[in-house]
Amino acid sequence: MTTQDILERCLRMPGAYADTPFGPEPICARVGPRIFAEVFPARAWVTFKCEPAQGLCWRERFAKNVRRGYHCPPSQHPYSNTVTLDGTVPDGVLLDMLEHSYARALKTMTKAQREAALSGE
Repeated sequence: MTTQDILERCLRMPGAYADTPFGPEPICARVGPRIFAEVFPARAWVTFKCEPAQGLCWRERFAKNVRRGYHCPPSQHPYSNTVTLDGTVPDGVLLDMLEHSYARALKTMTKAQREAALSGE
């Protein structure tokens, strides 16, 4: 998958939209107030949010292509993984990472935020 493929998949998630709060890169996929993916087209990277244990599993399984989150403050490193999109990580695993990140973003929102985000308000 390319960064464009990932971004398109992100934006198909219910309530998702693109934002660029840090300048032209990364392109952030959000649901409500939460970022669930940061896409870096020029570098062919994507950063996903994750549960620390699951993130560590992916880092161990794909040690050369999955690392702690780039562009994240140190306190958030256990909760983010950056993936190099060079074809090494299978598309199915990338989609699992995306779905995991999206679900985590929804889980961290209040009920009111989640309902507003999913209703398009």
